[in-house]
Amino acid sequence: MQSNLSDSRDVQIILVEDDDGDAKAIRRAFSKARIANKIQRFRNGEEALAFLKGEGDQDPPVQFVVLSDINMPCMSGLELLEALREDPRLQRTLFFVLTTSDDERDITAAYSNHVAGYILKSRAGYMFIELMAVMDNFWRIVELPVIETRSSPHG
Repeated sequence: MQSNLSDSRDVQIILVEDDDGDAKAIRRAFSKARIANKIQRFRNGEEALAFLKGEGDQDPPVQFVVLSDINMPCMSGLELLEALREDPRLQRTLFFVLTTSDDERDITAAYSNHVAGYILKSRAGYMFIELMAVMDNFWRIVELPVIETRSSPHG
């Protein structure tokens, strides 16, 4: 049986957040929780989707977790989630919503598209660092899917 324990350190965090202050707070919380995973930030769902589909200059990671706000310009977090679920290569993406929206329609839409968790920024508050540590433990313990969007050199 092959262990993926070493691979867990390679899980990249795709942060989709348009607010600079919130993005900085999230990075700070990861740092204080001693989570060293690489964080790649995008300001809207459109940018994140293009990256994850391999449409940019950089190759997307094969193991990643998406943390996304909902209310963003160009493409909202829910639109990004729907697009990921519709793409056969990206539909298994581990996706967490991290938002200020407590609108029941947003919560229902997120869970209808199989989010791993829906987290209200306001409720996380002072426990935000602990929340980030719990999330880190979660993706280190569970087996994450390998999502290959790059073209295979063999075909």
